[in-house]
This record gives sequence, structure tokens and C-alpha cells, in this order.
Amino acid sequence: MKRVVITGMGIYSCIGKNVAEVRESLYAGRSGIGIDPARAEHGYRSPLTGIVEPPRLKGLLDRRLRIGLAEEGEYAYLATLEAFREAGIDMEYLERNETGIFYGNDSSAKAVIEANNIVMEKRDTTLLGSGAIFQSMNSTVTMNLSTIFKLRGVNMTISAACASGSHSIGLGYMFIRQGLQEIVLCGGAQETNIYSMGSFDALSAFSTRVEAPTKASRPFDAGRDGLIPSGGAASLVLEEYEHAVRRGAPILAEVVGYGFSSNGKHISQPSDEGCMIAMERALQDARVLPAEIDYVNAHATSTPQGDMFEAIALDRLFGDSRPLISSTKSMTGHECWMAGASEILYSVLMMRHSFVAPNINFERPDDYSGKLNIATETVEKEINVFLSNSFGFGGTNSALVIKKIK
Repeated sequence: MKRVVITGMGIYSCIGKNVAEVRESLYAGRSGIGIDPARAEHGYRSPLTGIVEPPRLKGLLDRRLRIGLAEEGEYAYLATLEAFREAGIDMEYLERNETGIFYGNDSSAKAVIEANNIVMEKRDTTLLGSGAIFQSMNSTVTMNLSTIFKLRGVNMTISAACASGSHSIGLGYMFIRQGLQEIVLCGGAQETNIYSMGSFDALSAFSTRVEAPTKASRPFDAGRDGLIPSGGAASLVLEEYEHAVRRGAPILAEVVGYGFSSNGKHISQPSDEGCMIAMERALQDARVLPAEIDYVNAHATSTPQGDMFEAIALDRLFGDSRPLISSTKSMTGHECWMAGASEILYSVLMMRHSFVAPNINFERPDDYSGKLNIATETVEKEINVFLSNSFGFGGTNSALVIKKIK
């Protein structure tokens, strides 16, 4: 089996538009959550969201390539530019060598709705424009990035709800480990427009703590009342270790374990058993004991049930070893299809800079979170091995184990 390392990372999010800004926000425990007045006007129960600045691609990307990019594709393009730059990969390299892509995305709502509105108003599909189909498909991110960056390897969109980004990294890891690819771009992207989250709001899934937006996302806290939607994109370059060494690439961390499971029960009900299976498989794959995990970036989205079931599973798995745990969603909100990728990036930054970002707004534990070692403030700590969890609707579960490179 080949070794798999991370050689580049890039991000565009509500807590920073690049890796340096994000690292500062994580260390400071700075929230990116605010109020979007357009949501209230549109009929949302909750106007809370992660505030992501609209990208400006004019001058960076030719118009012919821009017209096929949906909102989440724009985020992913900027994140990928940064990731390839850090990995020391330019267009000449991409044109001469085979690079694959697995990217998490599970909606492109704005493009679909806007195209439908044009047809309903004008009664003429020819007015949609050439970019409409490429923006509206779930595979919009991979089809656009593979075209823009001349990627000629494996090319797939991973559509697995809020575990999409994590599964994309897991699959990239498996392809490289088995010798099927030498470099794979992995990541996750999430649109943030008003059309993308109305159905979640209809389920009463969102916090309504509008009087204090930055305190609304409260993973594991007894007073949590729902998640905060957010988005952006995170890209990671995964590479076979020997190949990275030959290139002289920066080696940021090593992917050593991937675990997965399906609850096989209720379509939206979480399961501590499903969480456990994914985490145990990831640890077994990594040949790591629970006591060797220094930090866990929990999936915890700030929902009453989801956080409870994950806390039960974490307590069962780790027991007395009590690694430090935090949910970076306390600062970012729930980045959905992006989250599994962004949270690997967040945790690698913590590993490289020797700190654990805080689970902000954790003021009062409940019966389940009270058993966990939750970081309520930034902790200076060396991290050698961490676990990151991602779970999604439909019972899809993913867990990844990352090691400091030796």
C-alpha cells in the first residue's frame, strides 16, 4: 500500500478567504456568522448564516470559463488555485501529468431555480444561455475544475449530504494508496444563496437565536437550538508520498485512516452506532488506538439530537483517554457539503501550528457532552494524530485519521 500525504490546501469561507486568514480566525475563536436580511424577506424562519463574501473572478479567469461556474464552483476555483499554489503545481505540470479529482457537492439550487424562472417567464428555453446546464448539475464543480485545470485522471463528484467533502478525501486516499493515481484534488463546496437552504429551514433545523448571531452556533451546549447554514469551498491536494518527495513538494500531513458506515435506519435520524462504526474503522485502518488520538474535530452541528448521539459515541470510543474535542462549526456554522473537507484543513492548520481551536459558545454541558473533554478556549497543544467526523442525512458516516508527517 502506498502512503498518502497532503501537499497543498486552499479555502474560501466565512472565517477567511485564504489559509492564512482562516488560521488566524481559528486561533482567535472568531465567528463568521451573521444575519442575511434577504432570508427574512424570502420567508425564512431564521436569517442566520455564515457570511461569505461574493468572489470576484473577473481578471482571474476567462469569461468563457466563468459562465459555467455556479456559485459553489466559484468558491472551489479560488480554493483550488491556493491549494495548487501551495503544492507547487502550475498549469505546465497539470498539462503534462495526470491529476484526478474527487469533490463533494450535493446541490446547485440557485442555477436550477434561476433557469426555471427564466423559462416560466419567457416561455423560451433558448434564453437560458450556454452556461445553465453546466451550472445546474450536481457535478458542476468537478466538470468545471477538471476543464479549467486540465485534469485528466479520475473525475467524480461525491454527493453524500454533509459527509460529501470527507468521503471525497477518503476516496482520494484509497485511489492513491492502491496505486491508481499519484495526485488527486479533493474537497467540498457549498452554495450559500437563499435558494439552497429553504428546505432545511422548513424542517426547523436552524437556530433562531437572532439577537446574538455569533453565539447562535453552540455545538454540545445544553442551550443549542439548531444549526447555522454556511458554505464556501475547501480544496486539498492528496499525493503519493514518494511522488511528493521526488517533486520536492511541501508535505503538510499524512492521511492514514478512512472509515465509513451507513445507519440504514431513519432518513434524518442520527445514530451513535453508525458514528461508532465509522470511527472504529478509521482507527483500525490507521492502526491507531483511541488513546493515541490527540484531538477530535467533531461533526457536532449544534442540533439537539445530532450532538447527543455523537457525544454518546465519542464517550463510548474514547472513555478515559479523553482527547481534546471541539467543533469548528461553532465558528463557521455548518458548511454542509464542504464541511468534511474544510474541517480536515482546519485541523491540519491546528496540527501544524500546535493549538486546538475552541468550541466557542460551549457554556453549559448536557448529560452527554459533560463526559467529553471539550476545549472551551484555544489550547496550546502538540497534535500528532487527529480524527475528524462527518455525518449526513440518509445515514452516511465518514471518519478520517490524519498524522503529523515524520
